[in-house]
Amino acid sequence: MTPHLLSTYASAIRDLTPSAIENPQTAAPLEMESHTVGAKRVQMVYAPFDHVNRDARVVIVGMTPGRFQAANALRAAQQALRAGRSFDQAASEAKVFASFSGPMRTNLVRLLDKVGVAQLLGIPSTEHLWTNRSDLVHFTSALRYPVFVDGENWSGQPDMVRTPQLRRWLETYTGTELASFRDAVLVPLGPKVAAALQHLASQGLVERSAILDGLPHPSGANAERIAFFLGDKPAERCSAKTNPVALSAARDSLIERVRQLQ
Repeated sequence: MTPHLLSTYASAIRDLTPSAIENPQTAAPLEMESHTVGAKRVQMVYAPFDHVNRDARVVIVGMTPGRFQAANALRAAQQALRAGRSFDQAASEAKVFASFSGPMRTNLVRLLDKVGVAQLLGIPSTEHLWTNRSDLVHFTSALRYPVFVDGENWSGQPDMVRTPQLRRWLETYTGTELASFRDAVLVPLGPKVAAALQHLASQGLVERSAILDGLPHPSGANAERIAFFLGDKPAERCSAKTNPVALSAARDSLIERVRQLQ
C-alpha cells in the first residue's frame, strides 16, 4: 500500500504559522527530501495529499501540487486537526478541497466534459466531482507531494522519468498508489504526465489500456491550446506554438475512446 504520512506530520501542521502555510518550501518540518540535480536544489515537501478514494471510476493525474494547492491542503488539514478530526478525515477534507483548486479547475472541467467523461460517469458535468459526486473521482499527481526547484514550483525540469531521484518518487508514491486501482481510467494532464504514466505501465504498476492521454494541461499558461481543443479558437488564429493537427487528433481519439467505454 502507498504510504500515508499525515500522522507523521500532523503535529508540525497543527503548529504551522500562516507564513509557513503560504510558503511550505521554507518550512523545515515539512521537508521530506532534498537533492542537488545539476546546479539546482530539488526539494520535496509534505502536504496532505495522501487520501486515496479506492472506489473511484476516474483518476485525474496532474504534475505535482504547486504552492497554491499545497497551501490550501495544509490550511484545510490544520483546521481539521485543530477541530479534532481523525487523520483519515483530515486527509480526505484536505485532498478534495485542494485538488486542482483555482482557475485550473474551470479549465479542467471544460476539457473533461468536452471528451465525454461526464457522460461516462453518468453525471451532468464533471464539475460535480468536486461537490456531490466526489465518490467517483480520485485526484493525484505524478509527483504526489509538492516539488520545488530552487524554491519555485517544479514545472517539469528536471525530467521526472530521466532523473533518478524524481523517478524514485514517481514509482514509490504514485506508482504504488495507482497500482491499487484496477477498474478506473487514468487521465494524465499534459504530455509529461502521460509519459510518466507510460513509464509506470512499463514497470507493471498500471495497465496501459487504462491511460486516457491526450488532454492539454489545464494550466492558464496553456490557454491557447485549451481554447483550440475546446473549439473556442480556430486553427487559423493560433500561434506557431500550438499544433492544431496534433491537438485535433488527440481530441478526436479521446472522444472515441471514452465513447467506447460507455
